[in-house]
Amino acid sequence: MGVTEDLADALARDVLEAVEKTGDDTLIDAIAKTLGTSSSVTQDAFMTSIRVRTAEARARKLLTERLRKAMADRKADTPQ
Repeated sequence: MGVTEDLADALARDVLEAVEKTGDDTLIDAIAKTLGTSSSVTQDAFMTSIRVRTAEARARKLLTERLRKAMADRKADTPQ
């Protein structure tokens, strides 16, 4: 990654952590708007990182839930 993508991704990680702690998801839009006033390229990189990281987190949550269910089903099917 280049400097812009690296910085935008680091900021995205920090913002997502802050959203998790505060529950304030409007923070993402506020940061994106602030970035956009001085660098649309950085804003685009930030929003890409937000989308990618959010999608990955949702996918991991689904994977964890499916694995948990599969293990529970397997344990229930095992004779004791």
